[in-house]
Amino acid sequence: MADSSKADFWDERYRDRVMPWDAGRVPLDLCGFLRTVPPVASVLVPGCGSAYEVYYLAEKGFDVLAVDFSAQAVALARRNLGRFADAVRVADFFDFDSGAKPFDLIYERAFLCALPRKLWPAYASRCAELLAPGGLLAGFFFYDSSPKGPPFGTSPEELHGLLDPLFELLEDRRATESLPVFGDGEHWQVWRRL
Repeated sequence: MADSSKADFWDERYRDRVMPWDAGRVPLDLCGFLRTVPPVASVLVPGCGSAYEVYYLAEKGFDVLAVDFSAQAVALARRNLGRFADAVRVADFFDFDSGAKPFDLIYERAFLCALPRKLWPAYASRCAELLAPGGLLAGFFFYDSSPKGPPFGTSPEELHGLLDPLFELLEDRRATESLPVFGDGEHWQVWRRL
């Protein structure tokens, strides 16, 4: 059985171009949200994949760092990023050296739902560790009751149980546009680190 917690699982998908989570563009929900964020904010994009959002963030002047532990994903991201290729690096979200300064924003898109559920508590604590107090965890969270994945869906109750001890939910609404792999299960959410 394939293990989505391993880099080779994702390397194979990027190499074979089997990427149903790849929108090929920047989501409208992110574009609208970024108008409310100071353009000097530091942003982390974990599991950046093709990095369309990373290019958009860098072009808008954000201090952005993207990480992915799939070398194939990072190679594709660097091609897509052109002059911003240095914004992405091969690294494991759970143990990379983020530097001395915490991030203002972590952008979530198909990263949590790509992780096996056993890693979810570590995801929540790592996000809190990487964010400054009052920093934001914003993006798309996938609700679905199927035990199979990836993508691994969650429920509102489960997500609150995971994030509530460390974050406060500020915004929750159905995503404006969603990819077929997620059906109508994607929600745009903004969480503030306590």
